[in-house]
This record gives sequence, structure tokens and C-alpha cells, in this order.
Amino acid sequence: MDCSRSLSKTVITPLSLLLSSFCLLANFAAAFNFSTITFDQGYTPLFSDFNIIRSDDDKTVSLLLNRYSGSGFISSEYYNYGLFSAKIKLPSNYSAGIVVAFYTSNVDVFEKNHDELDFEFLGNIRGKPWRFQTNLYGNGSTSRGREERYSLWFDPTKQFHRYTILWTSRSIIFYVDEVPIREVIRNPAMGGDYPSKPMSLYATIWDASTWATSGGKYKVNYNFQPFVSDFTDLVLEGCTVDPIQKIPAAAAPCDRDTDALEADDINTISAEGRKAMSWFRERYMYYSYCYDLMRYPVPPPECVIVPAERHLFKDTGRLKEALKIKFGRHQKHRRRGSRRGRRDAGGAAATSF
Repeated sequence: MDCSRSLSKTVITPLSLLLSSFCLLANFAAAFNFSTITFDQGYTPLFSDFNIIRSDDDKTVSLLLNRYSGSGFISSEYYNYGLFSAKIKLPSNYSAGIVVAFYTSNVDVFEKNHDELDFEFLGNIRGKPWRFQTNLYGNGSTSRGREERYSLWFDPTKQFHRYTILWTSRSIIFYVDEVPIREVIRNPAMGGDYPSKPMSLYATIWDASTWATSGGKYKVNYNFQPFVSDFTDLVLEGCTVDPIQKIPAAAAPCDRDTDALEADDINTISAEGRKAMSWFRERYMYYSYCYDLMRYPVPPPECVIVPAERHLFKDTGRLKEALKIKFGRHQKHRRRGSRRGRRDAGGAAATSF
């Protein structure tokens, strides 16, 4: 489809603006070309091997949650900055209380001052969409959470979609299908809150009934087990290091790898990419710590206050009710005749928790 040609002849309407946004996303998504690996080339089981299923070609791995256990895998190496990516498909049946996580961490080595970068996918009750959040911790800053929460413009249970964490010494960028959804630029005032120690990549599925859906109101229902999340097209790029040994001679190769990563196109958000990021954040972000003046009367130093985003949120960092309705993210107004709305959940609001 030639988006530019078809849209040039289109009368501007809300539908054409939406089509324009999807065309922009489709064109932007084609920009990256990652080298993928097999599971055995980069990963090892983390827990509950009996709930991990690997494909015959070892390029796809399925994590299961049942009444016996969740499951997870971990990268075989630690990385001193890197690019971590996978195409993921989430469980399609009743998913309340479930968390699927794709994240980097070094908590197993630095228990009290660990770093972490998260994609956490939060299940929901039937008829409501999966939600997810991104977060980062540096040097054990767990009391200073930097989470943002979102819904999606697609159903993540129907097809695989790519989720990517890019982590360099200068910035952190989270991508969904190669669309940048969040950028954190390192600010000297962050100090140790900026993740800077070597980390592994983790993927897990687990029972988070105590908090994941409406603050724990809805639990995992094991009548729908097993809950399966699939991972494929696995990507690990960066310099592998020993996290507890500091050998000066080993720094030079990592410097070269890090420089190459920072020079890569994925580390520079183009004008089109910034339009896509703004489109996503203004329509699908429903909480941001940067706008939560109750928690942070003075926003943390890395926060960039964007007027187009700021007016959407209350001082709690959550969406204003009127804007939930305006952007189609409020479910209460969908009553009779809403079958189509329930099927097309991409723009629906996530239940707060």
C-alpha cells in the first residue's frame, strides 16, 4: 500500500487521521533489521523447566503458567549496555492476575542496589484489553519508581509483536513494533538512578493476583490454564561482561560495542519516529510518574514535560476522565450495540490498579 499516494487524495477526517497514523507506523516499523538467535545461543531456563516449551528449530520458546508454577528464562551472559528484543504473543484466554515480563536486571548479583528496565504486561478480565507498563530502576532505587502505563493499538494475543529495550550510556528507549514509545535521556542529576551496571535479560510469566488487576480484585482463574506466552525472533546485542570483575583491559571492546550501538539508527529517533511516539503517548498512555505531582511535587530530573501530554493528566499522573472518553479509552459509556467496541479493544482504557 502506498500510504502517501492514497492519503494525498483523502479528505481529512478522524478516520483518515487514524489511517495516516497507522501508515506512519507501518513505514517506520520497516526501518530495523535485527539479527536473531536461537534460544540455545543466548538463553538458559530460569525456573520451572517443565513449563518451558522450545520449538524444534529452537527459535521460539513458550512460557507456561499453570496451578503448579509460572516459568521463565534468562540470558546466558550479562551485558554492559545493549539491545534486547523479542516478538511476543500474550495469553489469549482469561488473563486477570497474570504478569508477563520482559526485562533486564542484575538483582541476582547486586541484591540491594540493583538496576532494572521493564516491560511488564498486565492481564485483565474478559472483554478488557491487556495493559502494560515500562519502568526503570537504578542502583536499587525501588522507592523511586519511574513507571508509565499504557494500552495498545492492537490485540497482543492475536499475533506476534516486537518489544525492544535499547540501553546505552546516554539514553534508554523502549520500542513496540519499532515505534519508540518512551525515551529516557541520561541526566547528570539522576546520579546512580540511571542504570549503569551489567544486566541480564529475563522473560517470565507468573501469578500476580495480589496486585496486577484492579489492585488484586481479580485473581488468576486456573480453570483457563495453561496460560501461554510465546517468544520468537530473539535478539541480544551488546558487550558481554563479568558483572563482578572489573578488568581495565576488558573495557576497550565494550567501548567499541557501545559506540557502535550508540551510532546505530535505532539510537536516533527520526522526525517520523517522534511523530509516532507522540501519537502513541497522547492516545495510549494512561499514567506517567512525570505528571504525578502527588508522588513527585518536583518531577525527577530526567522528566521532560510535554505540554501536549501534560494537559491530559490530573495531578495524580492519571488521565482526566473527560479525556478517557474523548480518546475512546473509557468503557463505561459502551452499552448496548457495543459488540464492535468490545472486539476492537486497541483504544480501550485499562483498568487502573
